[in-house]
Amino acid sequence: MSLRIVAAVATLLLPALASAGEISGSYLETRTCQVYTGPCFANAEMAIAGREALMAWKIDEGKQGDVDLAGLSVVLVVQGDATLGHQGLNDPKQLRTAVIVDERASDDQRAALIEFAKAHAGRAGKEIVRVDTAPIEMSLNTAELRGNLQAGKMVKLTTRKAKETDCICMNEVAFYPPLVQVDRFAAGVSIEAEYKGKGLGTTWSTPGGRSAYMGEFLYE
Repeated sequence: MSLRIVAAVATLLLPALASAGEISGSYLETRTCQVYTGPCFANAEMAIAGREALMAWKIDEGKQGDVDLAGLSVVLVVQGDATLGHQGLNDPKQLRTAVIVDERASDDQRAALIEFAKAHAGRAGKEIVRVDTAPIEMSLNTAELRGNLQAGKMVKLTTRKAKETDCICMNEVAFYPPLVQVDRFAAGVSIEAEYKGKGLGTTWSTPGGRSAYMGEFLYE
């Protein structure tokens, strides 16, 4: 395993524990371009791929306002008119976002999950065009760096850590940073990555790409 991968894996060792006034949990992201890659591969995809992304949070502890969100998840799917590159969500001139809210949430929790997403998803939280409710199952094994996400029939994502055999040019780095703030993260491979929802005018499936981030968040 390369030193770069070892360093990335080492960033996800200890859980983020929320104290009063904080909210913490796990985060998964996948893009329609490679994020763990070399400059030559990234340049070949730039302006062609990577206009879509999926971001998901599972909240382990904490409240949004006065509403307890422990155990609930929210997913944002974004589609832009340009590659979500080094400026991330600020690169496209036009951006649209679909939100999927955990169906287990009460009315108050549903509103709080949307508010949470708006607060922590940057520009994506300001460009919401559709909100859906679905059963969401999300998990992240930080010891093995393996993630799973299922949001109804709209989203399916399975991730694993990057291995030495995933290195092609041996210049691979986390070329594009995660789209949102995360405290610890590592790039990896999306074994399955698909979006079949409505509202964005597009669906996609990009299995096997070096396109994933797995992380933990701790927000005040």
